[in-house]
Amino acid sequence: MVSLIAHRPALAAPVLTALLAISGCGGGYAPEAHRVDAEQARRTLESVLTSWQLGDTPQSWREHDPQVAIQDTDWSAGRRLEDFELLDAGEAIDANLHCRVRLTLVDPQQGEIEQTVTYLVTTSPNLTVFRSMP
Repeated sequence: MVSLIAHRPALAAPVLTALLAISGCGGGYAPEAHRVDAEQARRTLESVLTSWQLGDTPQSWREHDPQVAIQDTDWSAGRRLEDFELLDAGEAIDANLHCRVRLTLVDPQQGEIEQTVTYLVTTSPNLTVFRSMP
């Protein structure tokens, strides 16, 4: 297949598009088994944010049962979470719950910072809480 594409560049785009769609990298599709459980996702997000308020680290969630993978640059950088408010019930889109949250952070150098961010939470095949990058 690679040699065919190398010798016929006009075929490259349609072939690559088809391969991405087949492999699931085309976006917009999540098998039924991996659709987000919105209620579980909200509970997980609230638990994770509450633990941040209490001084836990993102890595501490690797020891929970079930484990939760977390990505939040402010938390990893050592900012303290003073307060948070879920601004909506979230929108379930395929494998993710998109949930807007108002954060009040305390930075040792900058003081108090208020941000509105979006978290993407998955429940299958694993629990994850990732802050969406702007």
